Amino acid sequence: MATRAERYKQAPQTTQERRAGESALSDFADYVEKQQALRKAPIVSASANGSAKSAPPKQEHAELDILDTLDLADDKPKVRLKHLLLDDSETKDDSTRQLRDIIHDRLDEGHGECLFDVGLEDNGDGQVLTQPEWDAALARLQDVLGKLKADLRTLMTKNVPDSSVDVGNELKKERGCIGKFLIRRKPLEMDDTIETRIAVVGNVDAGKSTLLGVLVKGGLDDGRGKMRVNLFRHKHEIESGRTSSVGMEIMGFDTKGEVVVSNVPGRKLSWEEIGKRSAKVISFTDLAGHERYLRTTVFGLLSSEPNYCLLMVAANNGLIGMSKEHLGIALALNVPVMVVVTKIDICPPQILNQTLTQLTKILKSPGARKIPIFIKNREDCINTATQFVSQRICPIFQVSNVTGESLDLVREFLNILPHHGKYDVDAPFEFHVNDTFSVPFVGTVVSGVVKSGLVHAGDTVLVGPDSLGQFTTTTIRSIERKRIPVPACSAGQSASFALRRVRRKDVRKGMVVLLARSDANPNGALVSQPRVHREFVAEVLILSHATTIRTKYQAMLHVGPVSQTCAIIDIDRAYIRTGDRATVAFRFVQRPEFLAVGDRILFREGRTKGLGIVKEVGYDA
Repeated sequence: MATRAERYKQAPQTTQERRAGESALSDFADYVEKQQALRKAPIVSASANGSAKSAPPKQEHAELDILDTLDLADDKPKVRLKHLLLDDSETKDDSTRQLRDIIHDRLDEGHGECLFDVGLEDNGDGQVLTQPEWDAALARLQDVLGKLKADLRTLMTKNVPDSSVDVGNELKKERGCIGKFLIRRKPLEMDDTIETRIAVVGNVDAGKSTLLGVLVKGGLDDGRGKMRVNLFRHKHEIESGRTSSVGMEIMGFDTKGEVVVSNVPGRKLSWEEIGKRSAKVISFTDLAGHERYLRTTVFGLLSSEPNYCLLMVAANNGLIGMSKEHLGIALALNVPVMVVVTKIDICPPQILNQTLTQLTKILKSPGARKIPIFIKNREDCINTATQFVSQRICPIFQVSNVTGESLDLVREFLNILPHHGKYDVDAPFEFHVNDTFSVPFVGTVVSGVVKSGLVHAGDTVLVGPDSLGQFTTTTIRSIERKRIPVPACSAGQSASFALRRVRRKDVRKGMVVLLARSDANPNGALVSQPRVHREFVAEVLILSHATTIRTKYQAMLHVGPVSQTCAIIDIDRAYIRTGDRATVAFRFVQRPEFLAVGDRILFREGRTKGLGIVKEVGYDA
């Protein structure tokens, strides 16, 4: 008979344990974020004792980003924006030049787009503009933007008569005409387009594919799934109405902030047309909601490296099934989350209130630590979108794909979304393959995301590792982004490469593409065969497990686009259970992989079991 101690080891987790595990999740996600700043490129110079030295990481605080945007530093003498906008004396040309420099700097900082307030100074003081002054300020702004080759979109105004986007000023807090504008530069070529990746997750039947169909095509749904058919890739998906693969969809905004759609109703634009007409492109990754396809969903979430995560909740079902699982993975990846509650047209009001209460409770719980903000009108939408740099904020939209309610708010929000994510263009080139194709008359094509560095068409690259851990040398024949040929691509962009002399069966998801050392690119890989590892040490947090985990435990492990079975070969204690943080050594079961210190890992056996971060590659018993 089992002793009491053994029975205790196998007891299911209590509510207190689960709560401890939840708050541990958000703390651990923050810790992983800091460790990722340390993520060394696999090629580092070793010091005398053989250990690689690195500078201490800078502490990042999302809340301080908002303070940073207020520009509180007093190093340069401030010129009032009102003076620059309305100056008509002999210093007029000087003022116009200063204004142009300010906007130019802001556009560079915001990757080609920025927000600009007329009627408010940078520190929040009112300028109290009269109607004629307002018109004069706008005329000067338009004149400056003409020289900068940029366009203006009025987001909202207050106290401006005859404005179509006036949000009213019931509290009479602000005096004078006030307006918020979005300035976006016209892209010269495809490389200048702003690209944002959003992963769409949620439980099965939450309406993920339908929402994307409605947003991208611009029509409305008939309540029977008319709009989702465009996104499906397989015949069985159309028959069952369920996504089972990782679908891709793109949505373009032009410089004036309008959605790029075709002028003929019902016709869907091709990706090339959208890419050529857009200044900002949002790539949606449509993921599967069904529990059976969780492996595909986890792979899609980790390999597409999303900048934002869109969680879909059906109003009549609430957060059930896999949506909590998906939310947990999004929090573990530390990407900002926004929530869309769909089907509000068929949901009774009391059920809708239940769903919203449950959603608020889960988002405020110690595991998520988010501040839910319900977006009801244009003003909320614009203010939240501009402050979405803070990951603590979580906007919640309530939409209907059939009546079209609040869909314009979602589109406006996506249009203003600031660029998010830090990418290093100067680091050695590294590209993660998340899909492979064989294209007639082109050959083997690999698609994925550029993790760091820069690559040009014609460069010699190394592709691998194969089952023996070897890399093959090949050249990039051509590069495409959003199905448009480009000469080069850099960190943070998703692209596809056509490779010479490589068979489709020799490449697989999870491989990496690295630059080979040559005269043209002296900062390529130092060795002809980069180091790959079968064993590594990671710091992990166990999220949920019914019993205890010991050595020889096996689970499916995901590292970026790599998914492979792993066995635990060593733990820093006898056993670990739910809520524990431990240092664990893993071994890949099938083949070695290319890893770097600081990579995020997620392992699961059925549902998610734990997450962690690679502390060292290789393992010395």
